[in-house]
Amino acid sequence: MTRSLFPEIRLRFVRFAVPMLLACGAAQAADTQKGRQLYVTYCAVCHGESGRSTMAGAPNFDRGESMLRSDASLLAAIRAGKNANPAFQGILKDREILDVIAYLRTLN
Repeated sequence: MTRSLFPEIRLRFVRFAVPMLLACGAAQAADTQKGRQLYVTYCAVCHGESGRSTMAGAPNFDRGESMLRSDASLLAAIRAGKNANPAFQGILKDREILDVIAYLRTLN
């Protein structure tokens, strides 16, 4: 009897999740060129042009360890900000932050 519930649960999930993913742009490929432009504008002052930090406490993005986090985790961290890093929620759209993350992944 419980097996018959799985298709219904799966269908409800798909009906809910797919529109949400499409609405936030998660189904679109990230634009690394746009991400680079945004990075240079908003991030390079502290994180360096090449991803090597120029400010104490700012993470380096030219090393793999800071980039081992998932896109969702990095998105949340960039939205919220921490210490000297400002919160970018309301400044950059999620799609733009994901473009920056895609660009950061090219630095490794």
